[in-house]
Amino acid sequence: MPDRFAELASAAKSAAVDAPALEHSLRRQVRGEVRFDNSARALYATDASNYRQVPIGVVIPRDADDVIATVSIARGYGAPILCRGGGTSLAGQCCNVAVVLDFSKYMAQILEIDAERRIARVQPGVILDHLRAAAEKYKLTFAPDPATHNRCTIGGMIGNNSCGVHSVMAGKTDDNIEELEILTYDGLRMKVGRTGEDELQKIIGEGGRRGEIYAGLKAIREKYGELVRQRYPDIPRRVSGYNLNYLLPENGFQVARALVGTEGTCVTTLEATCRLVESPQERVTLAIGYSDVFECADRVPEIMAHKPIGLEGFDHLLVEYSRRKNMNSEGVALLPPGGGWLLAEFGSDTAAEAESQARGLMAALSRGANPPGLSLYTGKREVAQVWKVRESALGVVSHNAGEPIAWEGWEDAAVAPEKLGGYLRDLNKLLGRYHYKSSLYGHFGHACVHLRISFDFETEEGIRKFRSFVEEAADLVVGYGGSFSGEHGDGQSRAELLPKMFGPELVQAFREFKGLWDPQWKMNPGKVVEPYRVDENLRLGAGFKPWEPETHFKFPEDHGSLSYAALRCVGVGKCRNYEEGVMCPSFRATREEEHSTRGRAHLLWEMTKGEVIRDGWRNQEVKKSLDLCLACKGCKSDCPVNVDVATYKAEFFSHYYEGRLRPRSAYAFGHIDRWARVASVAPWLANLPTQLPLLRNLAKWLAGMPQQRTVPRFASQTFRGWFEKRPGKNPASPQVLLWPDTFNNYFLPDTAKAAVEVLEAAGFRVSLPRTILCCGRPLYDFGFLHRAKRLLLQTLEALAPEIEAGIPVVALEPSCAAVFRDELRNLFPDDPRAQKLSRQTFLLSEFLEKKAGDFALPMLNAKALIHGHCHHKSIMKMTDEESVLRRMGIDFHAPAAGCCGMAGSFGFEHDRYDISLAIGELELLPALRNEPAENLIIADGFSCREQIAQCAGRKALHLAEVIQMALRQR
Repeated sequence: MPDRFAELASAAKSAAVDAPALEHSLRRQVRGEVRFDNSARALYATDASNYRQVPIGVVIPRDADDVIATVSIARGYGAPILCRGGGTSLAGQCCNVAVVLDFSKYMAQILEIDAERRIARVQPGVILDHLRAAAEKYKLTFAPDPATHNRCTIGGMIGNNSCGVHSVMAGKTDDNIEELEILTYDGLRMKVGRTGEDELQKIIGEGGRRGEIYAGLKAIREKYGELVRQRYPDIPRRVSGYNLNYLLPENGFQVARALVGTEGTCVTTLEATCRLVESPQERVTLAIGYSDVFECADRVPEIMAHKPIGLEGFDHLLVEYSRRKNMNSEGVALLPPGGGWLLAEFGSDTAAEAESQARGLMAALSRGANPPGLSLYTGKREVAQVWKVRESALGVVSHNAGEPIAWEGWEDAAVAPEKLGGYLRDLNKLLGRYHYKSSLYGHFGHACVHLRISFDFETEEGIRKFRSFVEEAADLVVGYGGSFSGEHGDGQSRAELLPKMFGPELVQAFREFKGLWDPQWKMNPGKVVEPYRVDENLRLGAGFKPWEPETHFKFPEDHGSLSYAALRCVGVGKCRNYEEGVMCPSFRATREEEHSTRGRAHLLWEMTKGEVIRDGWRNQEVKKSLDLCLACKGCKSDCPVNVDVATYKAEFFSHYYEGRLRPRSAYAFGHIDRWARVASVAPWLANLPTQLPLLRNLAKWLAGMPQQRTVPRFASQTFRGWFEKRPGKNPASPQVLLWPDTFNNYFLPDTAKAAVEVLEAAGFRVSLPRTILCCGRPLYDFGFLHRAKRLLLQTLEALAPEIEAGIPVVALEPSCAAVFRDELRNLFPDDPRAQKLSRQTFLLSEFLEKKAGDFALPMLNAKALIHGHCHHKSIMKMTDEESVLRRMGIDFHAPAAGCCGMAGSFGFEHDRYDISLAIGELELLPALRNEPAENLIIADGFSCREQIAQCAGRKALHLAEVIQMALRQR
């Protein structure tokens, strides 16, 4: 007998759709954005999972009417629908051959917060942290908070039934949804929620499509209710399968909660009414260190008895990988001794009560036979630092030099908390039998464990081995009475295995449930029910052979391959940061996926795959995406897998422009060292066309500059010219070589002069390179890599004696130091001179902290705003800079964690002026306007100082000038 559901599912998966006609119809009726271009399809072809399916097209709706129109038109063409939020799903449920509805750009409004009723009404694209921030005004919160809380959407959380750290405080997403406004594929729009028996009978009696659905839901309850009670795991984190338990009378026939976790396979959410709970206003964190993660797991029930509001665990591998990558170093340093750790968070209305709860647990644990290492954190800064270790886990463990890539595939199963220790030991044995390696971490309070496993997805044997492993892992979880998914959903990663967990009868109930809502099986087909196999639609797959062009950069940590470098992106979307951080300024200004680190990495990888993004180095879609990359290197540090778009951009542009003319600005700014050297012969003459009215307008046009910008003046005397005429000091003292970069040599020589004064006061003999050199930093932004490599080789030759002697090199311009610390090593990984110069290069603050420990820094009674250059924050970090200022007694703050917007020559280019200002207005420029006039502004980067001067009218000082000021006031 034919299986009707199987036939419908098969037809939905394989339906042919007239995409051009569909696109045309959508453009006529949808007010939002309709994108069927190759770039959009490539950007949405994958999520944070192992899977890849190229969508038909993408619609970014402005409102519910757009959603209704899109679904109606798609229905007319037989096109499936996939609803998407932040695109961070880990089980493949967020990629499909469908029309993708992306709610995150426009349908992201908080419609109402009712503090008395403790509810919030929101659109599906609302970012979780935005809702939490709004609710905090009433001392309330939305409790579920996955690690992606600053970019995941409420709609996505509803789709996956997300949980996070604080599910131990107030449950999963399904526990916190009161009502949904939904749209079915066949066009029914209605609200669903708790339904009393009288109301249920009334709805059924009214008939129509709504009555038909409710009658069907009641029939499912009556037919399968006892099986649900018997077979659904009685654990805190059962996320696998559909929430049929909410149809039971004892759960109030809560239809909204029954739809939570359906992963877009049943309906489209238009609006959600969320439950808010009290938010503890004061929180402390207790770190608990045991010998290993298994002992941590054993202690979970004992610790949970003390009622923490969050309890997370992680193993030694996560900490080891964090150290290797120099990520979250401050948080790692705060951890107590151990080989496995738990983070227990306590919250209350008062700090004293929260701390008292934590100390109660400390006392109890200390009385045991083998007391753990304990560290209590009460300050907000240290609490945030230690939590970053856990929150960055997924990215940190995914890509590590010298080890296979670690993938999802069995990464969030859950068991009963009292069984966690035994489960982890057995799971570890299973990993060992398959010779797999994985870190173990997760939400230990509810016994939900995350893994990233070294699966081989590139060979047939590796894929067979992967499939065998997940089959055995599923059996292991069933044996422990657990759930395959504890928060990420089933999608494609686990859906095929659901019969093991629920049995064939309940899987049939899932099919009937979907069929009620989606009779044509067009909502996200192939996920959860009648699913694709776990080894279908793999992003890589057997025989994966990407295009491997010859590149300038050697990518030594990525098998020498641009393709594997782009594959670093695991899709977690930390770059889709809306509020703070160095990464990713262009996304923050545009809110466009193609201008995020993730989007750019995905497009580059798709370029190497050559299926959707074709033409290789000549591809316009990739070029368009990279055009707005500021090359700030924020992704190099902030991205948990160190995706390095600045390097990818330089590589791509070097090939894209082969045999082509670049924009005028590329020659004007990329070769600024040449023009500045020529101008230094007669700087007064060179300044005439850039400073006089009319002439300066022409000069800006020729250079490709916006008229709103001011051209920096060349100094009347170069720093090198000044230095060569002065007598040397400290002839018998240790030598330091000061790097006279283009900007501080030709434009702002007072900065370099101040540095000489500081270094000599510190007891060093200052020297300069014997010949004029340049690190070539501006060349990278325009892809002039042939010349960039020549300049670096000249530097290695010219500085050979200093490199061999180990003489430290002090760079004043952060971007120059970054070239020696980063690009130099990537271009010449096998040249020992490059490695040595990289290690010998310091910023002034680094040098003073690491090499001039006996120097008594002068004190300065001043307040200051400090703004770090992006390369400083990304590559070198601000730790030493801030340490110097503290030792000087300067009361400083750094209100702008992100980019100033100038980013080298970026803000000086005509087509980028508006976005340069938009980025500056995100943080820095408003902070400068609010800064008292008497306070110092400290910024080491030339471009930062120009943005500050030209957009805020404030003069910024380099750290060298600040120390010089203090020396002269002694």
